[in-house]
Formats: sequence, C-alpha cells, structure tokens
Amino acid sequence: MTQMRRNSGRQAATPEPFWRKPLGALTRREWEALCDGCGRCCLVKLEDEDTGKIHFTDVACKLFDSGTCRCRDYARRARKVHDCVKLTPENVETIAWLPPTCAYRLRREGRDLPAWHPLVSGDPGSVRRAGVSCHEKVSAFEEDVAIDDLPDFIVSWPGKWPKGAGRAPKARKT
Repeated sequence: MTQMRRNSGRQAATPEPFWRKPLGALTRREWEALCDGCGRCCLVKLEDEDTGKIHFTDVACKLFDSGTCRCRDYARRARKVHDCVKLTPENVETIAWLPPTCAYRLRREGRDLPAWHPLVSGDPGSVRRAGVSCHEKVSAFEEDVAIDDLPDFIVSWPGKWPKGAGRAPKARKT
C-alpha cells in the first residue's frame, strides 16, 4: 500500500531567475544569455574630443550580421576587430556607451529585464518586434565608410528607449 501525501496548501517557492543575481555571480553561460541580441553595441560610436560625449552612428561593425543582429564571428571578434570591447562584469560598471535597453546596463542600474527581453518573453523575436534591435536600421558597414565621413551617420535612436517598448521595471528586492 502506498502512502498518499496531503497537500498542505503551500506552494513551493519559485526560484529567482538567474539574471537577478549580481552580475559578478553569473556563470559564463548566464552572462552570455543576458545579451538580448539587439546589436546596438555593434554600432560604431564616436566620442567628442572636447566634451567626451558619445554619439552613436547607424554604421555597423564589419562582423555584424544584419539579419540576425549578432556577430558573424563572435569567438574571434577581438582578433578581427581591434577595438571590439568584450563586456565583463568588471568593465560593464564603467562603460558609458551601453544603450539604455542593454540588459547589462539595466542590471548594473538595479533594474529588471523588460517584458520583451528573450529571457522574460521566451522568444528571441520579441526584441525585434519591440523595436529595440538594429534590424533594418543599419545604413552601412564600417569598412564602407571613410572615417572622416562617420559624423554624417550620427543618429540618436540607439541611445534612446524605443517608444513602443515597455520600460524595464525596478528590480524586486530579494
């Protein structure tokens, strides 16, 4: 005869999603999963020498795949693009040019991930539908634009939160 357990009416606590952990506590796999694949960090940025202000362009890195909004050679990107910045839990604290929608920046600021983030929505296409990704917004690749012409490609949208995308909520206290 098997013993039956009675339901005490209590529900098991749902574990906190991994992305709510401190950035330094994430595993390498969790860290990589935090990227939403928007491609905004792959856009060429210009720094005003006088003010230090960062300006985004709609010119993409030569390794940017405009169809997927991801790097075509992520594993070897630093060897192929000398100024590619590898985000780490340490340097993400000091990088001023991370877009406002960037999950690394949101978590650094103590904010939770927005509903359109693939880790929340369960759908990588939600980034594109929310208007956050660079899909169909890149006008050129860096190898096709002379350095002196880059200021002609300055745009504001990568540094803004898209109007149709819901804001990221404040992180819940744990």
